[in-house]
Amino acid sequence: MENATRHNAEIADLKSQVEQKDQRIQLLEEMVKTLRHKQFGASSEKGSVDQINLFNEAETESDEQPDVSDKIVVPTHHRKKQKRVSIPADIPRELIVHDLPDNEKICPHDGTELKCIGEEASEQLDIIPAKITVLRHLRKKYACPCCEQYVVTAPKPAQPIEKSIAAPGLLAQVAVSKYCDGLPLYRQISMFKRIGVELDRGTLANWMIKLGGLVQPLINRLQEIACEQSVLHMDETPLQVLNEPDKTAQSKSYMWVIAATQASTHIVLYHYSASRSGETPKHLLADFNGALMVDGYEGYSAVCGSNNLTRLGCWAHARRKFIDVQRQQAKGKAGKSDQALAFIQKLYRVEQLAKTKTADERYAIRQAQSKPEIDKLKKWLEKTQGNTPPKTALGKAVTYLHNQWDRLTGYTENGAWPIDNNRAENVIRPFVIGRKNWLFANSQPGAHASANLYSLIETAKANNVEPYEYLKQIFTLLPQAKSLENIDALLPQCVKV
Repeated sequence: MENATRHNAEIADLKSQVEQKDQRIQLLEEMVKTLRHKQFGASSEKGSVDQINLFNEAETESDEQPDVSDKIVVPTHHRKKQKRVSIPADIPRELIVHDLPDNEKICPHDGTELKCIGEEASEQLDIIPAKITVLRHLRKKYACPCCEQYVVTAPKPAQPIEKSIAAPGLLAQVAVSKYCDGLPLYRQISMFKRIGVELDRGTLANWMIKLGGLVQPLINRLQEIACEQSVLHMDETPLQVLNEPDKTAQSKSYMWVIAATQASTHIVLYHYSASRSGETPKHLLADFNGALMVDGYEGYSAVCGSNNLTRLGCWAHARRKFIDVQRQQAKGKAGKSDQALAFIQKLYRVEQLAKTKTADERYAIRQAQSKPEIDKLKKWLEKTQGNTPPKTALGKAVTYLHNQWDRLTGYTENGAWPIDNNRAENVIRPFVIGRKNWLFANSQPGAHASANLYSLIETAKANNVEPYEYLKQIFTLLPQAKSLENIDALLPQCVKV
């Protein structure tokens, strides 16, 4: 009897070890599939309608599982005809006339002189390469011919960088090339050299730092206006700064972004910080008391608590975790992730239908259509969470959905609140793309300057203002601004270029 008990205990122990190893193998396989997809797979999160329809439990609360072995119908692929590039009508035209020589204007049959009966026109786009111009400033001097004691010189308008050879147009070109087009300074130096101008990287970097300080009044005003809005988006991404006090060159710093998306106020603000702590959002949102749309990072909890903010959760982040699970499934197979994605897809479909509605109309639509789907998803979540290992990819997705539930569903209580944080992710993308080219900031002043210039360029783009023309005008007029009214007139949403 004692031997049998010991034997059973050993068997149970071996079974437990096997189960643990099976779970470990499953986790490792999920990690491998995830890493392979990140390295080689498509980055798009657009889901397949056919894949979601394989497991359409969003339509029923029944415990019955559908037969996933049914035939899958794949829609026929239709190649889209590529549109011909059109040439805008406002681009200047240069007329080039092609005519026959005089000896060919004779009919070869009867020798009669040919008569022009029309023209055939076609157009090509051409470009004039960049050209450097020197602006020579002459300041007239006057003196009294009688007393010979009074001399006066005509003043020169204040410059963006005093005693510098760089005019506003050149400064705008360098800034837009780096912060809008992602061209590092060393590449720009090579481009300038090809047109006969020798510049060095240190000079261009110093110009950008000084411009970052020049535009600080505009950044301050945009910050004030943003904090007056009812809803803000916020996100952060790593940034490497080589020379920071008490930090190694390999350590991470962060670029934070704030986006205001109200119809009349499109603002994008970047802010450099040496850390990812909750002190940064507390500093940036000290005067804000509306709704804050962020991801699940708990660094935002402090400011939401101290300012009594309504914290909204991002459905795109929740969906992304289930998409990661779906990508690990065998092709043609359906799983629980498809159920969750089917529910979430319906929520987004409601948002698409209500996109052009007023806030009040959108609220009514959400209450009538989104809330019932959310209630169904809640029941599915409670049932799934109880029988899903928490350390698996599905378990992590379900746990995230459970932990963020109140924040995720909060958007249905106000028609003006967004369903996700895609706006912040979209406006932080230009910085991430640029970071792939220039890799790091050399110093803290450089990182602060980059944040300010990114802010102006992205806010200009959000307000349909051409970045180069805007910065050129700012660098010309801002040094002469003397009042708050002068500064407000130069904000991207106010200026006309």
